[in-house]
Formats: sequence, structure tokens, C-alpha cells
Amino acid sequence: MSKRMKKSKNKTHRADQHSGKQNSTQYNQSKGKHKKTFGHKRSQKSITAEVTCSGLNDEGKGIVQWNGKQLEVPLLLPGEKAEVNIFQKGRSVHAELSRVISSAEERVDPPCPYYYECGGCQLQHMSNQAQSRFKQKTIDTLMKPYGKPEPILTMDHPYDYRNKSHTTFGLNHNRQVIGGLYAQNTHEIIPMDRCLIHDPKADEIVQTIKDYLKNSKMQPYNEDTRQGFLRHVLIKVGKVSGEIMVVLVAASSEFKGKKKFVKTMRQAHPDITTMLLNVNKRDTSVVLGDQEQVLFGKGTITDTLCGLEFEISSKSFYQINPVQTEKLYGKAIEMAGLTGEETVIDAYCGIGTIGLVASGKAGKVIGVEANKDAVRDAIRNSKRNGVKNARFYQGDAGEFMVEMAARGEQADVVIMDPPRSGSDEAFLSSVVKLQPKRIVYVSCNPETQARDLEYLVKNGFNVEGIQPVDMFPQTYHVESVAKLVRKV
Repeated sequence: MSKRMKKSKNKTHRADQHSGKQNSTQYNQSKGKHKKTFGHKRSQKSITAEVTCSGLNDEGKGIVQWNGKQLEVPLLLPGEKAEVNIFQKGRSVHAELSRVISSAEERVDPPCPYYYECGGCQLQHMSNQAQSRFKQKTIDTLMKPYGKPEPILTMDHPYDYRNKSHTTFGLNHNRQVIGGLYAQNTHEIIPMDRCLIHDPKADEIVQTIKDYLKNSKMQPYNEDTRQGFLRHVLIKVGKVSGEIMVVLVAASSEFKGKKKFVKTMRQAHPDITTMLLNVNKRDTSVVLGDQEQVLFGKGTITDTLCGLEFEISSKSFYQINPVQTEKLYGKAIEMAGLTGEETVIDAYCGIGTIGLVASGKAGKVIGVEANKDAVRDAIRNSKRNGVKNARFYQGDAGEFMVEMAARGEQADVVIMDPPRSGSDEAFLSSVVKLQPKRIVYVSCNPETQARDLEYLVKNGFNVEGIQPVDMFPQTYHVESVAKLVRKV
């Protein structure tokens, strides 16, 4: 789960696996052994303080008090007494965990050896039960003005769930090929063999690519010198179909040894169904470029979700955890209260997943999406599944609904699944103008969802149900779906 981050020469915070039963323990990542030092040395001076954690913020960081200030300390759990290093620069103050003096029972050994370096997961030092309680409490607090949320829907096996993985390639200081994820707040690659939330097959393929680079003339791209070929590898796995897409993101369209590479990969992994070359010449943190060519196969994969088959391209947005997505969409359709007669608007429809799932119980579905490629995929997916009562349009969903209202047209249900930033007032006001009987609001950021619910409640709707879903185990992220009903 690499993140888009600015370059930094600071090395990242390191720690090692810690047993909740040990006290006064300091950790170090190297060789998986406890040592007397924790974290990394900084040139910046720090103050050492002993603190007690009083709770967690929404990102799972421990909250402590120091000199009248409230500080947030990653990796610290409620009730724990700890020694922290405090760094001050002007008015800015931040703290890092140095050692845990007394541990909470919820603390566990993180199963991932890269956990303290990577930053892609933030909660592996908590037991799975503690993670669920933390997420439930976060949702309960945010949604308190609108009612009590249902118990969070958790995952039986909270690992290996991602159907999409992204690996960055480079050279280490000894000019050896490495592949992995970026360390926290840097563009420094952590060499990794396995990510515990990736699909295991995807990581096996990455290892083969890594070995190929070590034994061929193909070179990883260097951000500083802008030399080399391979920047990233994106892999998508159909969890039901078993189909696999491998996308090489390269700095050039000139792929020397292309045939040999494809042959090697197909021999090593015959379950790869398509391979693509994506060319990204830009010096940005955006992974995929605009230019793309198919190296092998049809250029897409298919997968089944909620009984429907979807075609997925390299740039398609498709929920990364299909097991939990089925629970989420099932709850959303239940909240929509469909009887087979309703007109449903699927706003922010993407490739049409939730709208097509709803079509089986609706009279008519209208999907609206700004991205033209996604709309094309939605239409293709509609035809693939023989859906006759769904239509998809490119455009701004808010404007679309305002125009519908102006024509005197109505919709019974609006299903909305906005980005993390939530919806803006222009969109929300368009929903209010359309006056649907029900709104189903799917959110990957309950904080912005709570903000938007406030607007909708003030403008004629009541919240009648909130269901959190743990879509991203081992991270602080949580999905939430809310049902709103128009006041009579």
C-alpha cells in the first residue's frame, strides 16, 4: 500500500515485534530482536518524557499530555505508560515512541516484519478484537448526533485481502535490485518479499520480476538520475475468477527484450492472463501514465461480485476487498428498500458495480460518472450481465439531478459513494432538490460522511441506519453506509 509522499532524507521510525506481556521493553527492527534502543537516531534534538496514553485519535495514534499540550504518539495504546522522544521546531511539537514501560493487554506482536518501517498498516500492534473496538468507537463517536451505529462487520481472515498491489523498484546503495513499498514519509524503498494484506500470488509474481531484473539488462528507474526502465509493477487479481493482470509501469515505451520477459513470466506463472506496459514519463507521484500497450492477453481481467461479472482494466476503480464489499453492498441494497418499482440514481457510479447490483431489485437504475473511461466500462459491464434496466451517463451527478428536478422527473432512491473528501454543498443541494424518498450514503471516510449527514438532516432527511464495515483490516480506515429517509 504505497503512498504518495514527498521526498525526504529522514529515515523512518523503526520498532520491532513487541510482546504485550513484557514490560520496560525497547525494540529494534533488525534481526527481529529486542534491543536497548528504539526508533532511529535523528540529528534533531529531542526531549525525553514519561507519559501515559489516555486514548486514541481517529488514526489510531495514542493521545498523551505533555507540558499542557496534547500530543499524538503512533504505536501507543490506551493505558500504556511509555517513554517518548519529543521534537520541537518553532510552534510545531511531535512525539515518537521510545519504549513502552507497561503494556496494554491489547498489544500484540505485529505479524509483519516490515510493520514499523512501512506505514501502510497502522494497527498491527493491536489485536484484531482491539482493532474492531477502536473502529466501532470511532464510528460511534462521529455518528452520535444521528443515532447508534450497528456493530461493525468484520472479516474472518483479515489478511491477504487486497486484490490490487503496487510495488516500486529501485537499486540499493550497493546497486542491487530491490522491490517493495516506500518507507513512511519518504521515497526510500523498503525491500520486501511479502505484504500480509496483499494477495500472496501477487507477491510471488513480484519476486519473479525481481529475480528477472537481477539476471537481465532490464534496469529499475532511478528518480534522481532519471535513468532506467521499470518504475512500478501493478498487479490485479480476480479473487473469484483467478484471472491475473500484471502492469509494468515504465519510463519508456522502448521495451528491449519484451518477448523474452513475457515468455519467462508466462512460464513461471501460467495463471497470469494478461500483461500490459504502461508508460509514465512524468516526474510525479501519480503511478500510471496515459500511454498503454497490451503485451499479452486481452488487456483486462474479469471478476465476480455479488453474482455479477465485471471487466476490470488497469485504471478501473474496483473495491480492493471483495469479501467485505459484498457485505457492504448487501447492506446498501437492503437500506435502499427496493421492491422492483423504484428509479435509482447511482451517483459517482464508477464502473457501475453498485448500480448493477441494485438493478436486480430496482425498476430502473441511472448511473452518472464524470470519468468517461469508467462510464464505458459500466456500459460494457451492463451488457456483459444482460442488465436491461440500467443506463449510464458521463457528467456531473449534481448537475444531472438538478436538470432532472427541473424537468419534473423524480428518483425514489439516490445511492452515493463519493471520494474520501466527501460531497460538496453543490452536490448535496442537488440531492435535496431532487427529493428522493431515500438516500443510501456509502463512505470510505466517516468523518466527511458525518459532515455531509449534518447538511442532509438540516434539509429534510432523517438518518435511520448506520452500518460500519471493516474494509481495510490492519489499517485505521473504515467504511460506513448510512440510510436517510425524507421527512414527510
